Amino acid sequence: MKAQDLPFTQLLQGAKQFIIPIFQRTYSWERSQCEQLWLDIIRVGQSPELGSHFIGSAVYIPEDDTSATISRWLVIDGQQRITTITLLLLSLMRRLETDGIDTPVSAAEVEDYYLRNRYGKGDLAYKMLLTRADKDTLIALLENKPLPEPTSVRIADNFAFFCERMASADLAVVYEGIQKLMIVDVRLQQGLDNPQMIFESMNSTGKALTQADLIRNFVLMGLPHDLQTRLYNDYWRPMEVEFGAESYSTHFDEFMRFFLVIHSGNYRIRKDEVYQEFKSYSRKHDVEALLSLLREFSRYYCNIALGKERNSSLAEHFHDIRELRADICYPFLMELYHDHRQGLLSDNDFAEILLLVESYVFRRVVCDIPTNSMRQTFATFSRKLKKDRYLESVKAEFLNLPSYRRFPPDEEFRQRLKIRNLYAFNRRSYWLRRFENFGRKERVVVQDYTIEHIMPQNENLNAAWQQALGDDWQKVQQTYLHTLGNLTLTGYNSEYSDRAFKEKRDMEKGLRFSPLKLNQGLAECEAWNEATIMARADRLADQAVLIWMAPTLDEETLAIYRTNKILATGYSLESYPQLKGLVRELFDALRQEVLALDDCAREEFLKLYIAYKAETNFVDVVPQASRLRLSLNMEFQKLDDPRGLAKDVSEVGRWGNGDVEIGLSQLEDIPYVIGLVRQALEGQLGEDENE
Repeated sequence: MKAQDLPFTQLLQGAKQFIIPIFQRTYSWERSQCEQLWLDIIRVGQSPELGSHFIGSAVYIPEDDTSATISRWLVIDGQQRITTITLLLLSLMRRLETDGIDTPVSAAEVEDYYLRNRYGKGDLAYKMLLTRADKDTLIALLENKPLPEPTSVRIADNFAFFCERMASADLAVVYEGIQKLMIVDVRLQQGLDNPQMIFESMNSTGKALTQADLIRNFVLMGLPHDLQTRLYNDYWRPMEVEFGAESYSTHFDEFMRFFLVIHSGNYRIRKDEVYQEFKSYSRKHDVEALLSLLREFSRYYCNIALGKERNSSLAEHFHDIRELRADICYPFLMELYHDHRQGLLSDNDFAEILLLVESYVFRRVVCDIPTNSMRQTFATFSRKLKKDRYLESVKAEFLNLPSYRRFPPDEEFRQRLKIRNLYAFNRRSYWLRRFENFGRKERVVVQDYTIEHIMPQNENLNAAWQQALGDDWQKVQQTYLHTLGNLTLTGYNSEYSDRAFKEKRDMEKGLRFSPLKLNQGLAECEAWNEATIMARADRLADQAVLIWMAPTLDEETLAIYRTNKILATGYSLESYPQLKGLVRELFDALRQEVLALDDCAREEFLKLYIAYKAETNFVDVVPQASRLRLSLNMEFQKLDDPRGLAKDVSEVGRWGNGDVEIGLSQLEDIPYVIGLVRQALEGQLGEDENE
């Protein structure tokens, strides 16, 4: 590797061509970045005391088949800067041509020194060769020909920007500024330097690379040019096209994270860790097989997350899940989709499972159950499925989820739905649409309507409403205003305003005449008060348990899938000779209380200790001669221990998991110790989602 400071103009001089490899991202500098470059050039160009202006680096490596007369270099880093300054130089050449001047430099000199190879044939005639639409657009500009379709918008717009600035600029200042631009010129040697490692370590200016950019470069960089081109065209480019330009930039990193969650088994991958995780995963796989798998799962993601599904039934379910903003379940849905494509899951069963997933997410939100655990729930869901009894095993897994992950049953869902503030619910268009269109073949576009509070929101209700609601009208309004029973849809919100209920019901285009299902039954109501609001809420809640259905299985079938609280390991209580006398009495009392903390708690006998698990171990019990030694799996500083019974063992080797050790030698200490154990369990169950 050779690195040196170099005037940028020297980089382009001579018989050479810089090629942007096909796997590199397209040109992406925006006008604001071009504006800053222009200001820097003018500043340094008109300031004699400023000898140079540093603009970053250019890293390149010779192409395998280097021409004897025109050297060809693959750009590893710096394409955005090189391309932008090429556009700037082209705009300078156009101004020189238009004005017919040759100072401070001639148009021919700009062209020969910086833009073209005089004796190059075909593509070799150009000093800069971009990829895809960028290439054709830049060549059209160099040839002064009409722009092609599709046009590279960034290339065309930024060239137009520089032409605008150049039209009124002092060319002597501009050219002086260009001459003072300096780069770090890094020339790599084939077979000696690792371009990917160098690429990763560059602290480049300009737009930061996405995780997807890094992955694409990692997969394709270093391969022979022909193989790069084929793999890119066969696998990566079709993914870019299917995502679309905007969605590729906003969604592809998320897709890569979900792909790795599925295939690596690590559901805790952070968004900024995707590239490093991919590198580790990819080392175990052939590059083409890996790209083929990526291509396959990208189709599933696009169908699920970007609305590309063509099967109308599946598309409707995917739309509902998207509107619910339940992207946390996408890894599981992608696995389902793969099994569906493999013939393991029928259309009808797939659709029913999608509805169960939607219902699970919505019911938990309505019931205010913390969603922290759902990432692991969906990331590991498929591991327990019997794919020869797919739908049945999905239902069983939902029904067997422990309490903190539970699928809220009908009665819990029904009661919470009736009292929740649904007006403030950030998915209110979703639940209103699902209510309105349940059982309909002709869909109603809910967005065409507004939410109507039948009992008005006005804190100063008029006399008619106060009389209708009774002496406790303020309490009734406060309690039921934003709840299910009082909310509906209308196209006449402003006309209804704060009118009395009967006026809203019977006026022209009133609620009595509404074609919406949500307004059915209002015509029969003679008054609107606490009783009628509750009655309507009851009716709608009964309907809701049908819309967001819960899984059902008979007890005999469910028992087949039920996990034993005691995990089989080959050890038992008899494996611990210390469990006798007082120590056994202490253990039996402690064990009973620990298992009663939550339905999710499971017991596992290991060689040297007994573990109690939820997501993982939350407390380990080591029997000793005269006491029980407990290890709590939590950070010591997070423990609330007023009596100071625990100690920090984070720097001490020991059996068991966690930084907290407790010695238990008295039965009367068990209630207090259980309070400490509960903190470890709740800390685990309430763990924040790892973004």
